[in-house]
This record gives sequence, structure tokens and C-alpha cells, in this order.
Amino acid sequence: MSIHINAAFDSGNIRPVRIDGDSVDLEIVPDHQSDFYQWFHFRVAGARGRTITFRIVNAGNAAYAFGWPGYRARVSVDREAWRLTDGDYDDGVFSFTHHFASDVAWFAYFAPYSQERHQRLIARMAARPGVSHRELGVTLDGRAMDLLTMGSGPKQVWIYARQHPGESMAEWWAEGALEKLTDPADATARTLRDKATVHVVPNMNPDGSFRGHLRTNAAGVNLNREWHAPTMEKSPEVFLVRAAMDETGVDFAMDVHGDEAIPANFLAGFEGIPGWTDELGAKYYAYGRRLAAATPLFQLEQGYEKSKPGQANLSMSTNQLAERFGAVSMTLEMPFKDHDPSPDTEFGWSPERCKQLAHACLDTLADMIDEI
Repeated sequence: MSIHINAAFDSGNIRPVRIDGDSVDLEIVPDHQSDFYQWFHFRVAGARGRTITFRIVNAGNAAYAFGWPGYRARVSVDREAWRLTDGDYDDGVFSFTHHFASDVAWFAYFAPYSQERHQRLIARMAARPGVSHRELGVTLDGRAMDLLTMGSGPKQVWIYARQHPGESMAEWWAEGALEKLTDPADATARTLRDKATVHVVPNMNPDGSFRGHLRTNAAGVNLNREWHAPTMEKSPEVFLVRAAMDETGVDFAMDVHGDEAIPANFLAGFEGIPGWTDELGAKYYAYGRRLAAATPLFQLEQGYEKSKPGQANLSMSTNQLAERFGAVSMTLEMPFKDHDPSPDTEFGWSPERCKQLAHACLDTLADMIDEI
């Protein structure tokens, strides 16, 4: 029976190069009008009973090729549970093997978060008491930019996820955050809603998400380099969200992402902005310390190098919002690899643990909202 490889679906990305018996060579397709690539998502049919080795032959030129060592792909037969495969990176080729006990299986860089699931999330959350939905405008491909708002407190909290569409863990995190924020039985969420107005953009880049991009929108633009001067022609997603932020102001902001190389969850701050003050920075550092104390799913040892004084990149949202509003602003990074400080040998860093981390993040925020 012939093997069939297909990626012609929501967030699909792969190109078959060669099929030779039980060995399959593949290439990841770069983002439209961009050289970025690393996200893959495809299905394989017709291999029941066989053990197939897949080789991504252009892995060595991927955007973050240094992230392949120690990484393991995800596989699912029901598109609900995404388990770890094996994985090997050698001489620019990433390879993994799977034994097919079913007629069809799906493979992905991380558990996908589909546009259909996004629509269901919006419908579910918009129907909950105390939640308002606003369509800020549309993307270059005509998709809605969705904003969900809840709470009545004076502190303005903005949470936005998935500027980089291949970082699907960010929207899993956002789903977990929204579930907690709208839970009428959650005392911490009630406290946060009483003291803050919380604005959530679950997906900042719906075009790139659907197109199977790693890092850019429909125009090949990296949205997290547009916050200083967004335009409706190149980066309507940022233009629309930043305009809404200007309407409300921002006291606390979290930009939710994924990192290809570091096997841990960590925060990146706004060191180096022109308007840096030790008082503002102390609030950011306090948040990280409290989060690390609250959950084993977060740590402080691994992360990015801090910008030197005056050298922060203001085109990035975390820096721009801290400078623009004096906000306690931060980027949350989650791994494509497993979370080494608290590993899971079957599922790795998973959608469920993304949600657990979201709950801990909100608990930490509620604990210190009066100080922000």
C-alpha cells in the first residue's frame, strides 16, 4: 500500500521530497515572503503495520536550527492526545521514527491549535457572564482580530498570545487563562476581576496560524518587530491591538510565546528601555520570583540575556509597552522541548501543562495586583 503525505489543511506545513520504502524525506516550507521556517504539521496515511523513518532534510537551515538537538516531534492518532516520538539531529537533518498501529497519524512541531478551536473558544468565552467580545478589525487575509474583556477593576491588564503563529503552546496557555478567568467558582479569578479589567487576545496572528507559518503574518512580517510603528498595510494585527491598548492604558502586560531551544519556562523583561526605573523593574522581578515559588512549572535559572541600558529594542511589544505606558511588561516563553525541571516522558511540554502554567500565572498576578 502506498504512503500518502498531506499538509493541505489548517496550519499544515510539509513538502515530500522522496519516499524510499520505509524512509521518507521531507522539507519544511518557509513562511510566505520570508525565510523563516521550523513549524511542521502533516498527516500520513497508508502505513499501518509499518515502521517509518521521517527525515526533515532542510532542518539545518531552519530559523533556529540550534533548537533541534534534544527536541522530539509530536504524534497523534486522534488529534487530541499528542505524544512524543523519538528524535535525532545530525548533519543538518532532523529524523524521527514511528510505528503505525493505525491507518492514519498526524505529526507536528507542537500540539496544533486550530482556527476551528479558536472559533469555539471565542464562542464559549463570549457567552459567559461578565465577558464582552470585540472584533478589533481584520487581518490581511480577512480574519477577525478577537478581543475578550472581563472584570471591572481599575488596573488594566493585557494578555496577548501567539504573535508567532508556530508557537501554538501560546494559545493553549490563553485557553487555560480564559477558562480560569471566567470560572465563577474560582476565588482568585473573582479577586482579579474585581481589581482589574483583563483584556485577552488569544491569537495575535490568525493568518500565519492558518497558513502554517513559524513566525510571520500573511505579508511575511514578524509582528513582534512592529510595535514601534505598525501599519494596516503590513501589520494590521499589531496596529489594531496597540490602538485598543492606547484607549485603555496598560498597567500589566504579558506576551505569550514559545522558544525553540531552551527546555524550560521563563520570562523576558524590558531591561534597557529608555524609561527604565528600578521601581518598575522591581515589580517585574517580584512577579518572576513569586511565580517560581508558586509552581514547579516555572524557573529563574535559564532565559535570555538582558539588554544593556538604553539598548532595548522598542519594536518588540514587551519593551514598547513598558516604555509607552510604564507597564509591568513581560514575555512568557514556553518550550517546544520538554520542561526539563519537571519533565513528562510521554507528552513532554503539553497543552495541559500550558493551561496549568496559565493558572499559576494568574494566581501570581492576583496576589500582587495591588502592587502594580
